[in-house]
Amino acid sequence: MAGGVGTRFWPYSRTAKPKQFQDILGTGQSLIQVTLGRFDDVCPLSNVYVVTNQDYLGLVQAQLPGLAPEQILLEPFMRNTAPCVAYAAYKIRQKDPQANIVVAPADHVILKEKLFSQTLLAALELTARQPAIVTLGIRPTRPDTGYGYIKMSGQPAPGQACPVHSFTEKPNLELAQQFVASGDYLWNAGLFVFSADTIINSFARLMPELHTAFSAIATRFYTPDEPAAVHQVYGQVASVSIDYGIMEKADNVYVIPCDPGWSDLGTWKSMYEYSEKDESGNATGGNPLVLAYETTNTIVKTPADRLVVVQGLDNYIVVEYGNALLICQKDQEQRIKIFLEEAKRQHGERFA
Repeated sequence: MAGGVGTRFWPYSRTAKPKQFQDILGTGQSLIQVTLGRFDDVCPLSNVYVVTNQDYLGLVQAQLPGLAPEQILLEPFMRNTAPCVAYAAYKIRQKDPQANIVVAPADHVILKEKLFSQTLLAALELTARQPAIVTLGIRPTRPDTGYGYIKMSGQPAPGQACPVHSFTEKPNLELAQQFVASGDYLWNAGLFVFSADTIINSFARLMPELHTAFSAIATRFYTPDEPAAVHQVYGQVASVSIDYGIMEKADNVYVIPCDPGWSDLGTWKSMYEYSEKDESGNATGGNPLVLAYETTNTIVKTPADRLVVVQGLDNYIVVEYGNALLICQKDQEQRIKIFLEEAKRQHGERFA
């Protein structure tokens, strides 16, 4: 899934080039390129499908030149993750009715890639045997209010799946603290595994309008009529997340707890936690042109050739990219979307 704009990562993630197409980690590869490489041990390149906004076709082709045109699924409008997953699932089943599918965001960090591959292969083994929807659950390291939580029904053996009791989307701090203390909850990483038949049967049962819309155009996949058919469907379907539309309602959802060194890099705070820090807790990416005085627990990401002097900051985000500069308390980062909307309202789309 590579169609989001990543507004919580503004101003580094911009409408013209969202974070999945950026080399945020300084590895020499964009996040989507790193994500593709992560699946080398899971499936061949010919089995990889990228779902993205039609505006990003050129970026996908430039960064993932090994993909055939039919492997790039273009969404005409943003409709959240349920239509995104449905588009891929119905198209894949049209080609291979026995297909097993892994759904992965294009902008996550996985440090332990071998463990990640092993966990996915175990999940695929399960979904090949029974009509299960499997999600990967991350052992929480702190009571974070920015993640969804999965309550397990029991404590499975390492690498084994257990039924999901319930999902809770982004709880308040007090509830998150209770979840972490109980030991019964995992972070929802947004990584799902299921067979094409299983997820399509789930759409038919739980999101019948979506099912009807995509079933009606199934024979037009892999033909010149596909773009027009998809445009028609996206004009009809509601914007709904896969978590709300399917995961929270289905009775065949399982979770495999794992610790693959995961971060969703969804916010500057998550980027800060992932980054290396100096003795004062500052994350500057090793940029020697950042001079910090009486400054602690702050992330500074600015152009490599820009001299930046900060003084007297604690727990701040300082980010410059293109024509925009953000200075914001880390604890207030959920307001970044509001800041961006106000900037666009007052000064236009050139800052989006």
